[in-house]
Amino acid sequence: MSKDGIKIADDYTGYALSHFCVPRHYEDDLENVLIPWGLIQDRTERLARDIFLDIRDEPLTALCVLKGGYRFYTDLLDKLTTLNRFHASVSVQLHVDFIRLKSYENDDSTGDIRVIGGDNLSNLRGQNVLVVEDIIDTGRTMSRLLAILQKHEPKSVKVASLLVKRRPDSTGYRPDYCGFEVPDKFVVGYALDYNEYFRDLNHICVINDTGKAKYKIQQNSH
Repeated sequence: MSKDGIKIADDYTGYALSHFCVPRHYEDDLENVLIPWGLIQDRTERLARDIFLDIRDEPLTALCVLKGGYRFYTDLLDKLTTLNRFHASVSVQLHVDFIRLKSYENDDSTGDIRVIGGDNLSNLRGQNVLVVEDIIDTGRTMSRLLAILQKHEPKSVKVASLLVKRRPDSTGYRPDYCGFEVPDKFVVGYALDYNEYFRDLNHICVINDTGKAKYKIQQNSH
């Protein structure tokens, strides 16, 4: 089923960096290309069709989780608006909204979620909301976000996540729409970051130890 996501096996080795165009400043920091940009686009197109046919003729407020979700969000909405132009029997009026959260430092989740930016969430009251996220990791961040959104009484809330990571400490949360299910590795690119680096990488790649060490946040000593 399309919404379940394309499952990438734990032993999948991806593609050699030499087979794709990777920014030279990141060549020494990556293990492999896990998901090429073109495959991301094709999968996003199918997710857009699924969402379009599910929501049908009702308005939809697409809520982007910044910063990591911005490229997936932009491409997903582009494909939804294309469907609006060419689909004769269904038309989905789209509204855009944004939220910014903080839950990561280095490659560990802090366990907390902080809303540090975005529009007034009271605007979501009575709306069909599609939360667009880059990755579901343990599931705790999304569960907390959904609890926050429900306080503002939307008509409905669904979640589209480009990636879902298989982690032993996962809560078991699954989004309504999933692009890819990936192994428990730290991935970057296509706006997914490591301490704000790698957002300018088109493909989704696995970061190596060299990259983690190079871009690690240094804690102040007292």
